[in-house]
Amino acid sequence: MENQKLAEEILASVGGERNVNSLVHCATRLRFKLKRRDVVDKEKIADLPGVVKVMESGGQFQIVIGNTVSDVYQAFNSISHLVDDDQSVAEAVDENETVFGKFVDLVSGLFTPLLGAMAGAGILKGLLSIAVQLKWVVPNTSTHTILNAIADSLFYFLPIMLAITAARKFKANTFVAVTIAGTLVYPSIISLANPGVHADLFGIPLVMVKYTSTVIPIILAVYVASVIEKYLNKHLHESIKNFVTPMAVLITVVPLTLMVFGPFGVYVGNGLATVLTSIFKFSPILAGAAMATAWQILVIFGLHWGIVPVMINNLATTGRDPLKPSTAISVFAQAGATLGVMLKTKNKKFKALSASAAISALFGITEPAVYGVTLRLKRPFAIAVVSAALGGGIAGFSGSAGYASGPSSILMIPAFYSPTGSGFIGFLIAVIVAFSTALILTYLIGFEDLPVKAEQSSSAERVETSDQLKSATILSPVTGMIVPLAEINDKAFSSGTLGKGVAILPSKGEVLSPVNGTVTMVFSTGHAIGLTADDGTEILIHIGLDTVKLNGQYFEMAVVQGQKVKLGELLVKFDLEAIKAEAYDITTPIIFTSLASHEDMIENDQTQVSSGDRLVTLI
Repeated sequence: MENQKLAEEILASVGGERNVNSLVHCATRLRFKLKRRDVVDKEKIADLPGVVKVMESGGQFQIVIGNTVSDVYQAFNSISHLVDDDQSVAEAVDENETVFGKFVDLVSGLFTPLLGAMAGAGILKGLLSIAVQLKWVVPNTSTHTILNAIADSLFYFLPIMLAITAARKFKANTFVAVTIAGTLVYPSIISLANPGVHADLFGIPLVMVKYTSTVIPIILAVYVASVIEKYLNKHLHESIKNFVTPMAVLITVVPLTLMVFGPFGVYVGNGLATVLTSIFKFSPILAGAAMATAWQILVIFGLHWGIVPVMINNLATTGRDPLKPSTAISVFAQAGATLGVMLKTKNKKFKALSASAAISALFGITEPAVYGVTLRLKRPFAIAVVSAALGGGIAGFSGSAGYASGPSSILMIPAFYSPTGSGFIGFLIAVIVAFSTALILTYLIGFEDLPVKAEQSSSAERVETSDQLKSATILSPVTGMIVPLAEINDKAFSSGTLGKGVAILPSKGEVLSPVNGTVTMVFSTGHAIGLTADDGTEILIHIGLDTVKLNGQYFEMAVVQGQKVKLGELLVKFDLEAIKAEAYDITTPIIFTSLASHEDMIENDQTQVSSGDRLVTLI
């Protein structure tokens, strides 16, 4: 399915643009914040070609797409106003969302935009370490300095990167947030943290720390900045707030950060790193195995975002992260199990899917492998988890660690190379063991394979169900006088180009549902609505002729796109007299854009009809 068509189908199935508060994406998923989740057609979305999995996690409605997620995301740009580069769309607060759910949503919003750049820089960092060990690049030369700056600058200036994402998340001024971060990593400020240097602000002593590569201080600072900024913008006059607010935020937040948030954040970060290091020193085998076992399970529920800041903090404070090898090993184990399924299955379509998913997993995109293959079959997923535990234990025993951040994949292997060379061989052995064990055990133990003719059987059942449909009575959605479609003053409708149907000259400003079905199309102007009946019949109700020019005035939509409706349920209210006063023809065509299993229609022979009366019979 083409990306734009897929985007259109997804948007219709989540209730249309009106039901979406915000839309972002990560490496594999579209992440929606919805106003109402009860109108979402999950089954329809899950069945769309190109959709791997549908799930809810962290207060988000998530659709797993895989490698092409960014292309699908951009396709929304041509059909909606949801894609916004500055992410300025206001998000609704879900009162029922848990504290942890809000935390996961916050972390994913802060770090997801950085993952691609982190992966690229991390790979370069690992390759540079290998090049130095092989003496292809000599340290302290201009070549080494330039390459090291390319690989390390993102991590060195991480507070600035996080200032941008935090400003978007907290709805703060991005440039003010970057200025705060720039102050923290300003060379003169960094020098104040050198040993023996005394620093104070207007006589108030400061506990200075180095803010390069830090995570927590800038997040706290931007959050406080957003609170102050919103307060001032609300109370200051338009003529002065554009320059007074930024000035007030900077002169308040920067000193607060240097005095309070900065030292607090750095000490918390160092404390987390110390605790984690102690755990791995106590039992590196058990710690490595436990992390590798849990990782993919955490990913399924979206809970892994709670660990991502800890991993990045480890790199910032100690230069190495002992958790990273276990996450990578978990990915390779899923890839191995998926490859085992590909070799074992007799279903040709599933074999092709498994091959594609295995390749994606090797490059760090595990959702197609997990949701489309291993978790679907259950046993291969369990085998992959056990194999990952084995590999994680080996990595822990060998003292492996990650030295750069980014999605775990075959391309990220250089990021596990230590400048001293320790632990890298153990990591490679762990990856090979996890991958091969998962592959071999999946192939030998087997699984309940998908039936070869499952799809043909499903198709036959659908045809049989369709054949059973005979006739259907469609009730009138409005009260008024029936007008032959051929007589109305609009050639698009009267010619029958859009489909067969009838027209009604309304005497009451209400449109009720003529069928049990689903709202499949809602025009933002409120002048028209599309329905799909439970038998597949598609109906377009167009209130008045040329009324789109009213731009929504006098119309009040009572439903949203994707909502299930019952016979007689209110769809739209409209001010009949006001529309007439604007000199618009209020004649309302009811068009059958698809008759589904039916071939023709028989019209009501009456001239007047009330809402709920028989309008036509489909045969």
